[in-house]
Amino acid sequence: MQFKPDYFKNWSSYRTALKLDGLRRIISATRYSLQGLQAAWRYEESFRQEVVAIAVLIPISIYIAGSVYQWLWMFLSCALVVITELLNSAIEAAVDRWGEEQHELIGRAKDLGSAAVFVALVFFFLVWSLVIADQFILGRFGFAFWPDCVLNGRIRR
Repeated sequence: MQFKPDYFKNWSSYRTALKLDGLRRIISATRYSLQGLQAAWRYEESFRQEVVAIAVLIPISIYIAGSVYQWLWMFLSCALVVITELLNSAIEAAVDRWGEEQHELIGRAKDLGSAAVFVALVFFFLVWSLVIADQFILGRFGFAFWPDCVLNGRIRR
């Protein structure tokens, strides 16, 4: 496709009539995102399991965490699991669009998506294990995994 020299200077005149701008684009993008979450909930059992588990674990994390920073790490590890599960589901849906035949690249794409979820789950368990160990095991013996500045929420000099 050939672009005229002034394409990037005056790109708005080249947009198609279907493109939205401003607030309408944001509203449409939000609607598509909510449709994606709804599709993930409807068609992906692993997504439903993770969302239910996280809905139970987030209130528990408020009790377990010794500081806001520990709670933030716990919350972000939960969010990372959901994000990678959504990306994995998107990869699987796109790959399944072409059919169910066996192909090395299709298998590799699905395996890599699954590996991403696995790495996110390992990170989740690592963060939660460290916080639980710090709060209930190491703290009883006078040890602390997290530095004092993290527990108190400020840096001491």
